[in-house]
Amino acid sequence: MHYTDEGTGPETLMFAHGLLWSGQMFEAQINAFKDRYRCITFDFRGQGQSEVTRDGYDMDTLYRDTAALIEALGCVPCHFAGLSMGGFIGMRLAVSRPELLRSLILLDTSADPEPEENVPRYNRLNFVARWLGLRLVISPVMRIMFGQTFLTDLNRTAQREEWEKRLIANHRIGITRAVRGVVDRQGVYDEIGGITIPALIIVGEEDVATVPAKAEHIQSQIVGSRLIRIPRAGHSSTIEEPEAVNAAIKEFLNSL
Repeated sequence: MHYTDEGTGPETLMFAHGLLWSGQMFEAQINAFKDRYRCITFDFRGQGQSEVTRDGYDMDTLYRDTAALIEALGCVPCHFAGLSMGGFIGMRLAVSRPELLRSLILLDTSADPEPEENVPRYNRLNFVARWLGLRLVISPVMRIMFGQTFLTDLNRTAQREEWEKRLIANHRIGITRAVRGVVDRQGVYDEIGGITIPALIIVGEEDVATVPAKAEHIQSQIVGSRLIRIPRAGHSSTIEEPEAVNAAIKEFLNSL
């Protein structure tokens, strides 16, 4: 597993990325918090710079990978921030291994299985990406991953192009296996009511992949959790509106 380890401080912030990306999607958060916290990002198997394995892409295996990494890096308990897929893992950690976490930050994620209406479309995109290349699915995937404000801002053209390049750079085998793991995941909604650590839920108001109602659904189950909606952000809020996300995380951490 590839990871980065920056900054110093008595507490650790660990960031878990969303599907198709890597720890790079937290660059703005690392820069904002590394003067006060030890900041760790990592790449799930088959994504980013981590190994492409034959199997083990289901959420339970990835949750065990993450728990082992937290212990190996000696950062127990840590503040765990997971976006989308990273949030799937964060909720599983908070339910099954709460002693590893000091707090939980969930960004643009869901406690439910993948909605049935999404599955055929995602499977088609995955088939094309696997056999014909990721370049052919750039346009529809970008519309899933980012909100309209980011996608139509002429001043952010270069930034969009950079993220398109990162998307295309994914390993075709690794990424399509990772997609299957996400599409086939089990929900954890009935379990997260047992989460007792402090929890912050963040969602972009323009998120079409895990709509704001999904965040509200999570908040209704986790007693004492807080919900922050980020204007002008889609499914990749840490990239689209980093200052607003950083402000929400900072306020939450300072309140603990």
